[in-house]
Amino acid sequence: MKKLLSLDPGVLKRLKKLEKRDRIECLLALVELADAFGQPHSHSGIGIRKLSDRLFECRANLTLRFLFENRSEDLFVFFLGNHTEVQKLLRSGSLG
Repeated sequence: MKKLLSLDPGVLKRLKKLEKRDRIECLLALVELADAFGQPHSHSGIGIRKLSDRLFECRANLTLRFLFENRSEDLFVFFLGNHTEVQKLLRSGSLG
């Protein structure tokens, strides 16, 4: 079953600041995420990786990653950043 996507306002703000090509790649990745989540054979294209019980990461493009939470009602995309930014957030312990 396909889940709805919800985007944090901070993710939308970051997307708007990207160059057009990067923004298009990221938006296409979000569409692919909505289609592929829950279908393991489809995950390989965007590299969905489980980080904890409900926390996941996937490729937005060659340099950027999305962090998202699998909630009962949707997939909540709450962060967009490069590998270093993602690792810094994960190590900060602020994700619970």
